[in-house]
This record gives sequence, C-alpha cells and structure tokens, in this order.
Amino acid sequence: MKREKKIVLTTLGTILILLISGFTSLEIARLKPIEIPVQKILLEPVALASAQNFAVLAGSSINNSGKTIINGEIGLSPGLWVGGLSQDVIFSTHQTNSIKSLQAKLDLTTAYNDAEARRSEEVVNLHGNIGGLTLTPGLYNSRSSLVISKGDLIFDALGKPNAVFIIQIATILTTRPETRVILKGGAMASNIFWQVGETAIFGSNSVFKGTVMALKSIKFYNGATLEGRGLSRGGEVNLASNIIQK
Repeated sequence: MKREKKIVLTTLGTILILLISGFTSLEIARLKPIEIPVQKILLEPVALASAQNFAVLAGSSINNSGKTIINGEIGLSPGLWVGGLSQDVIFSTHQTNSIKSLQAKLDLTTAYNDAEARRSEEVVNLHGNIGGLTLTPGLYNSRSSLVISKGDLIFDALGKPNAVFIIQIATILTTRPETRVILKGGAMASNIFWQVGETAIFGSNSVFKGTVMALKSIKFYNGATLEGRGLSRGGEVNLASNIIQK
C-alpha cells in the first residue's frame, strides 16, 4: 500500500514539475512518441482547377502591413476591401480580376468539399502538437485543432513520385513562432493539402508548406513564410511582411 502511494505521489510530482516548466496537458500526453504507420492506399490529389493559380484567395478582405512578397495571383470574392497592397508588396503576378476570382472561389469550394469528404481505411488520427512527427503519404484527420509548437513537422514521400498528403482539421490550425515544416524523400508542397474547418494561424518567422484551404480566415504573423497557397473560402487573409511562394 505504501509503495502504491509512493508511485502515485511520484507521478503527480512529475506532472507538476512539467506543468511548472511550461508543458501543456496535451504536450504531457505527447511525451510518449507517436508512431505514424505507413499507409498503403495512395491518394489522388485534390483538384484545385482555376484556384491553383492563386497564391492568396479570400472571401471578405485581404489586408497587408509591411513588405510582403507574393509569387502568384491574388483574388477576392465577394468582398471588396484590399488594404496595404501597395508599393511595399512585390508580385510576380498581380490579379484582382473579379470574374477570375469568382470562378476560383467556386473551384475552391469544390476542392475544399472534396478534401473534407475523403475517407480511407488507413486514415491516421492526429491531435494536439504534431511538431516532431514524420508524416508519410496518406490521409490524416483531427477532430479538433492541431498545432505545431515543438519540433519540426516532416513530410516524407518515401521516394514515391507525386505522393499525396491530405490533412483534415475540424477547427483551427496553428503554428508557433520559428517552427518549420520540412519536405523529405521527394515530397512536394503542391501535393500537401490542409483542409481547415475554421481558421489557420501562422506564427512569426514560421515556415510552412502546402495548400491551406480554410473555411474562415487565415492570419500570417510577421515574417511567416508559406510555400503553397493561402486560400480562405469565406473570411479574410491578413499578411505582415510575409513570403508566399505558390
């Protein structure tokens, strides 16, 4: 009995020390490494149609502060407000044509619904902090939010050409400052699709990869970079001295 009480007290003491050190309850649960199984079912990419030409696409507004570099088209529909996209912003292609933006938004809706509806017997469930994990090709699902808060997130295509990754997130995607997404084994940002049920938030100087399709808004903090696309179906996209490379 005394031995059992000692074990319980030791465990509680360890948890208390971790909490004082800044670990969250989710991160404590992640102390035991998660092993990601290799999925045998290969996925087809999400068809973006005309939305694939856009580096930034929003529903209500686009706002920028500082010197932002966007390599690709920008579009807004049905909103009208585009702020801060002046001489401090560098575009390889600057497109705000309303007809093209409207069609791109329609195609984005189709792509978003496709990604959300994907199912697989080998789907891997994710939760909490996914930093430090290595994801191989396949389908991933989170019933709540995901965050990259500690460690690099690695996508490894295992040498397979055109390997596809789809990550379904029910609510919010967040990256903390200075965190990174790294590509390995031939993985390409163009074949990584993030379906976000609410909002995507990218921390200062974080490095991210893939096409982000958010139902609501997308916010980039100062210095955050994206190799891929930031596509918002119904909300705003906020930029702050960022690099968006389609």
